[in-house]
Amino acid sequence: MRRLLGTLVALAVAAGAAVLTWPSAFGVERVFPVAQVISFRAPLAAVLLASTLLMLLFALIRPLRALALVLALILGVSGGINVAVLSQRGLGSEDLPEKTATSLRVMTWNTAGSATSAESIARFAVGMQADVVTLPETTIDTGAEVAEMMRDMGQPMWAHHAEYGEYGVTGWDATSTTVLIRPELGDYSVIQSSLDGSSNTSTVPSAVAMPTSGDGPIIVAAHAVAPRQGYMTEWRSDLQWLADQCTTDNVILAGDFNATLDHMTGMGVDDGTLGRCHDAASESGNGGVGTWPTDAPAMLGAPIDHVMATPDWTVSGSVVMRSLDGSGSDHRPIVVQLERAAG
Repeated sequence: MRRLLGTLVALAVAAGAAVLTWPSAFGVERVFPVAQVISFRAPLAAVLLASTLLMLLFALIRPLRALALVLALILGVSGGINVAVLSQRGLGSEDLPEKTATSLRVMTWNTAGSATSAESIARFAVGMQADVVTLPETTIDTGAEVAEMMRDMGQPMWAHHAEYGEYGVTGWDATSTTVLIRPELGDYSVIQSSLDGSSNTSTVPSAVAMPTSGDGPIIVAAHAVAPRQGYMTEWRSDLQWLADQCTTDNVILAGDFNATLDHMTGMGVDDGTLGRCHDAASESGNGGVGTWPTDAPAMLGAPIDHVMATPDWTVSGSVVMRSLDGSGSDHRPIVVQLERAAG
């Protein structure tokens, strides 16, 4: 009886560890509550490895030795795989190459509305020489103020936005997404379907800015709804909508996806991460660095903010900015440097 019980416990632990370590193999990466747990791979790895050590201690107790060693093996392997996945995606690189005349720097920062001052946004954007800035949870009033400050600092920007929200809360900053674009990229306009919500993310808006002159990229300032239990269907729909924006050429997609790379498994085409877009952070050493929340160490957070681009662009560097954790927002900004792909 004891052996049977031990076998059942081992099988249950193995199944749970397998689901959390490789959820896409079971098709549950976008299913509650697995989706919430796998958002935090680093803490998950830490728990698995700590449990491994605990099982090794239990193995000192003779009646528990066999089961404890089996569980230690299962948990240790699972923890090691999680560490390997994080390492492959990148555990942190703060090296941005020198910007050239052909480089494009894209910055995204969920500012949590008025929690982050316009001055903080402007100074950081100018300091990083950003050409495109996407600002989920930022009103056009704040965006215009940021653009004016950047102009006064010698780096003018045009401000665009999309705004709506099913909650109907007037002035709630999460119902607005702003995008700033450097005039040298050409003239831009946010498409009508973004403005009226006829084709957009479900609950909080994204803004699709199309070039009306010049050869600049289509810029999608993204904001997907958070995967709370009551919004799982909307969240999955939002991710699919974002993937659909990356089916054409010359697209840059940047913002708060409320999703990690694990959640996007199977949503790419032509070797893309989401649609044809590739995740810039994971291609430049930062894919495992948490962008939310700022009150947790970056390596224990969830990497849910992204900059992505179609194959028209290659990534030459990225940075997840940790020094701004006290600025007010619960998200860390990301800056990515892109170059036009040869040919």
